[in-house]
Amino acid sequence: MKRNVYADHAATTALSDTALNAMLPYFQEKFGNPSSLYGFGQAAKADLDAARAEVAVCLGAKPDEIFFTSGGTEADNWALRGVAEARGGKGRHIITSTIEHHAILHTLRYLEKYEGFQVTYLGVDSEGFVNPADVKAAIRPDTILISIMSANNEIGTIEPVTEIGAIAREAGVLFHTDAVQAVGHIPVNVDRWNVDLLSLSGHKFHGPRGVGVLYVRKPLRLPPLIHGGGQEKGRRSGTENVAGAVGLAAALKEAAAHLDGEGARLSALRDRLMDGLLSAVPRCKITGPRENRLPGTASLVFECVEGESILLRLDAMGIQSSSGSACSSASLDPSHVLLGIGLPHEIAHGSVRLSLGRENTGEDVDYMLKVIPEVIAGLRAMSPIWED
Repeated sequence: MKRNVYADHAATTALSDTALNAMLPYFQEKFGNPSSLYGFGQAAKADLDAARAEVAVCLGAKPDEIFFTSGGTEADNWALRGVAEARGGKGRHIITSTIEHHAILHTLRYLEKYEGFQVTYLGVDSEGFVNPADVKAAIRPDTILISIMSANNEIGTIEPVTEIGAIAREAGVLFHTDAVQAVGHIPVNVDRWNVDLLSLSGHKFHGPRGVGVLYVRKPLRLPPLIHGGGQEKGRRSGTENVAGAVGLAAALKEAAAHLDGEGARLSALRDRLMDGLLSAVPRCKITGPRENRLPGTASLVFECVEGESILLRLDAMGIQSSSGSACSSASLDPSHVLLGIGLPHEIAHGSVRLSLGRENTGEDVDYMLKVIPEVIAGLRAMSPIWED
């Protein structure tokens, strides 16, 4: 019997009841503007500050180091462009990796093309790991920033951010991490990670869309990316999204409370799914590592089939999945992440990411293990290059 299985939690998640219930009063009853001086507005400001404090607790940060944004993309842009503007007089060299999210890569391309910065793009190994020794070797006297993601959005690799952060700190270089896929799924602590800036997005852990956070370690002060009325202590103008901030904080607190148990449950489901597909489907390969991998992310490539064809067939069978990042799903080019770990074009085209979340069950995995091999076999039967 056909079953509906949502297996694209790395793209977005459903708003949790906890987050929804926390947000509802701010759409009608508590709609005050936090910048207003009268009591109704100041009550909204107090709730916004409470949300800021809750996020800070979950990250091991201070409340005045938390700045709300419209999402992870804005936070990434602000971190990179803000440091470039604030520290550009000290140096114009930045270090990153080849498998970062496009919010990082495209911003850095902008800084190279229009602002005269030089960027070193570090390669990764076959499992997607950045080598901390490569980071250390790439640091120059004019390096002002290192930006390495915490966990990859396509293959789930958890990067050695603690070691990279220690290298950056010893060298006196600022360290930013795009933690959009990590926060809410693995333990995150800005002090243990040695980070100066960290980006996150609410909708990746059952919070609302359209709200994110940039953590900025004191005493670092970034110039605004958005100018206007001077909200967020003059750093990020625009009327504050109180409902979004409250919902993000509620969802993050809930995720943090269940981190260990949910992580273990999802890891077990993920491994059963990957092992089952490896056993049932010939010429199938896991992308990313076995260890140091996001709990819910199963990513694989299937030879002699196109990822887009797999996704359409799976969708027809009620399984929602991805061939990589949701932000570039309209592209027919193979993923830059899969090419970055050394896969040839013809194999990288056959990628599928199945990212599990709190709604998924063992029955969902059983259904996917039944349907996916049948879909791959059907597509290969029509392929002129497939040979058993």
